[in-house]
Amino acid sequence: MDYVHHPLIKEGTVERRSYQIAIAATALMHNTLAILPTGLGKTIIALLVIASRLHNKDGKVLVLAPTKPLVEQHAEFFRRTLKIPPNQIVALSGEIPPEKRLSLWKNAKVVVSTPQVIENDLITGRITLEDVIHVTFDEAHRAVGNYSYVFIAKTYFKQAKDPLVLAITASPGSDIERIREVVENLHIEEIEIRTEFDPDVKPYIHEKKIEWVKVDMPKELEEVRNAFKKCLELRFKRLEGLGIAVNSNMTKKELLALQEALQSEAVETGDQRLFEAVSVLAEVLKIQHGIELIETQGLDALKHYLKRLVIEAKSKGGSKASKNIIVDPTFRKAVIKALKCEVDHPKLEKLKEIVSDQLAKKPDSRIIVFTNFRDTADVIAKELRKIGIKAVRFVGQANRAEDRGMKQREQIEVLEKFRTGEINVLVATSVGEEGLDIPETDLVVFYEAVPSEIRAIQRKGRTGRAREGRIVVLVTKGTRDEAYYWISLRKERMMFERLYELKEQLRRTLKTQDLTTFTKPETQKSLSEFAKPVVIYADAREMKSEVVKKLFEKGVAVRVQNLDSGDYVLSERVAVERKTAEDFVNSIIERKLFDQLLRLKKFYLKPILIIEGNGLYGRLSPNAVRGALATIAVDFGIPIIQTTNAEETAEILIAIARREQEGKERAVSLHVGKTKMTLKEQQEYVVSAISDIGPVLARNLLEHFQTIERIATASEEELMKVPKIGRKIARKIRMLMTTPYSEADKVDPDDIT
Repeated sequence: MDYVHHPLIKEGTVERRSYQIAIAATALMHNTLAILPTGLGKTIIALLVIASRLHNKDGKVLVLAPTKPLVEQHAEFFRRTLKIPPNQIVALSGEIPPEKRLSLWKNAKVVVSTPQVIENDLITGRITLEDVIHVTFDEAHRAVGNYSYVFIAKTYFKQAKDPLVLAITASPGSDIERIREVVENLHIEEIEIRTEFDPDVKPYIHEKKIEWVKVDMPKELEEVRNAFKKCLELRFKRLEGLGIAVNSNMTKKELLALQEALQSEAVETGDQRLFEAVSVLAEVLKIQHGIELIETQGLDALKHYLKRLVIEAKSKGGSKASKNIIVDPTFRKAVIKALKCEVDHPKLEKLKEIVSDQLAKKPDSRIIVFTNFRDTADVIAKELRKIGIKAVRFVGQANRAEDRGMKQREQIEVLEKFRTGEINVLVATSVGEEGLDIPETDLVVFYEAVPSEIRAIQRKGRTGRAREGRIVVLVTKGTRDEAYYWISLRKERMMFERLYELKEQLRRTLKTQDLTTFTKPETQKSLSEFAKPVVIYADAREMKSEVVKKLFEKGVAVRVQNLDSGDYVLSERVAVERKTAEDFVNSIIERKLFDQLLRLKKFYLKPILIIEGNGLYGRLSPNAVRGALATIAVDFGIPIIQTTNAEETAEILIAIARREQEGKERAVSLHVGKTKMTLKEQQEYVVSAISDIGPVLARNLLEHFQTIERIATASEEELMKVPKIGRKIARKIRMLMTTPYSEADKVDPDDIT
C-alpha cells in the first residue's frame, strides 16, 4: 500500500489516495468546501492541509466539530497521525473550566473543539484567532442562521493575520439558498465534489445494496389512525370557519410556514381571529405528529407522546394547544382506542427478522438501526436484547422530560464496545448520523424513511466503507414512509445539480475578482479602533441570545458572569433586564416579572427594561399586558425600551453604556447580593452607597482616609483633598454623616441627591 510521506505525518498511518491529494491541493490555495460521501476520508484531507500549514507557517490550527464524541474522535486521530507532541493536540469542551481551557489553548498547536466553546471564549475575550492559520469546519452544512460556525468564521476573517478555511461535509442539502448561505458565511472560493461514481473514487468504494422492505399496516392500527384523523378534520373545519384554507395534503413544513405568517400578521393587526387560527394550527401539528407515530413507529411511541402531551397540558406554562387537545371529547375517544389496542407495528417483527438473519449469516456483523425517536430506539433495543442480540440505544446528551440523555463518556464507551464487537447493534437517533468512525458496519436499517437528503446521505454513508454494505429501508405501505423516501432521493439529485452549477459560478468569480478582497472582506470598524472599548457585563444565561454576539462584533468588551440581578450592567448605576416579547408575557403569567424588576431597582439607581421583538398581545388579554407595562413605568419608575431585534437591542445597550462610561465617566460595577464579601469589598460597598459616590470615588476615599470612620469625621476641606471630590459631594457626605436621624426627614431631598 502506498502511504503519504510528509514531515509532519507519521509514516505508514495514511494511505495515499489521488482524489484526497487533489482536493488538499485546492484547499491549500483557496477557502474550499469539500463534499464527499461518508467514509471517503474527509478528515484525512483536513490532515493533509493542516500538516502543510503547520509545516510552512507559524501559528495554530482549529478543528471544529458539532458534537463532543466527534471532537474526541478527531483529536485522537490527529494524535495518532501527526508528528506533534500529544499534549499540543487538545480537545476542548464546556466541561473544562475556562481557566484550564485558556491554558490548553495557549500551549496547543492543534485545537479540536465544539463551536459553542470557541464562540463563548471569543465573546468573553479569553482567546483570539489572530494566530490561527487554518480552521476546519466539519459537518459544514450547519453553517447557516445563528449556528456558532457563522459567528466564528466572521470573527476569524476579522482577526486572523493569514486565514484559510476548509469546510467538509457529506451533504450540504438541496436548497440552493441554504448552500449559498454556507458558501457566503464561510467565505468559500472553491467547491470540490466527489461522488461514488467518480473514476478516482470508485476503487475505494464497496458496493451498497439498498432494499425496500414493505409492511402492511394492521387493520387495528388503521382504526386508531382514523380516530385521530377525525380530530384533525374537526380542526380543518374550524380553520375554514376562520377563513384559513388548509387541507390534509399540506406538509409539516407548509403548515409551520403558514403558522408563522399568521402569527406575524396577528401581532401587527391584533386580530384575535388570527391568534385563534395560530393556536388551532398548533393543535393540527401536534395531532399530525401523533398520526405519524402510528404510521411509522407503532403504539408504544404514540403512548409515550400522549403521556408527554398530558404532562405539558397540565403544567403551569403548558401551551394552549395541548390544553385544548386533551379536553376535546373526540381526541379522548381516539386515545382510549389507542390504549385498548394491543397490536405491535409490523416493522418491529420485520426488523428482528432482518437483524437475526444478518447475524446468523455473519455473526461478527456490525449493524446500525436508525430511528427518528428516542422512545422507539429504547423499544427496539429492548426487543432485540430479548432475542439474545447485543443491542444498545445510542442517543444525544440532552435530557428530555423523563428521558435521560447519554453523557459524553457513555457515548465514547458505547462506540468502543461497538467497534470491538462487544455490541452487535447500535440503535441510534440522529446523533449517529454525523461523523461516526465505524468503517466495519455491514448493515444499516432505516426504521423509517426521512424526507431530508442530508440525513439520508449521512445514514447511508455508515456502511460500504471497508467492505460490501447493505441498506434496508422499512416502509409502511400507503403512508408518509413511501413519500419521504422518494422526496429524499429527489432532493439528493437536485443537490448535486445545484452544487455543480454553484462550483462553476465560483470559478468564474475567482477569475474576475481580486482574491484578497474575496477572502478577507471589509469589515465594519470596531469601537476599539476609535477609542477605549465600552465594557458591558452580561449574565451567563444571555450567552444563548444573539445580543451578546452583536455586542462582541461591535467591539464591546463583554464580561460574562452570573449576575444576581438584571441581564446587562452598563455602569455603576445602570442595569438592564432584557426580555423577548414572549419572555415578557411568560414572566407575567408565571408571576416573576415584578420580583425581578424590584430586585433590579434595589441594586441599581437607574434600572431599565428592554422588551425585544413583537408579540406582546396574544396569549394574555391586551389589558393585562398594558396593566403590567403601566405598573413598571409608573409605580416602579422603570423606563421601558422596545426594540425590534437583537441588533437594535445591542445598539441601545452600547449607546447607553458609552454615555455612562465616556460621557459621565462612570465605572462599570456589579451591585450584588452576595452573602460572602471580603472586608475590603464590604468597605467599598458601604461608601459607594452614598449618593454620587460610585466604586471609583469610594476607592479614592478609602485609599486617602483608610477607614470609613475617618471619612465620617473628616471636614469638607479634608474631603476635598481626595481626587474628584468637589465641594458639592463633600457637603453631601458631611450632611449624611452628621444629620440626626430624627431630623433627616426635614432635609430637602434635592440637597442630598
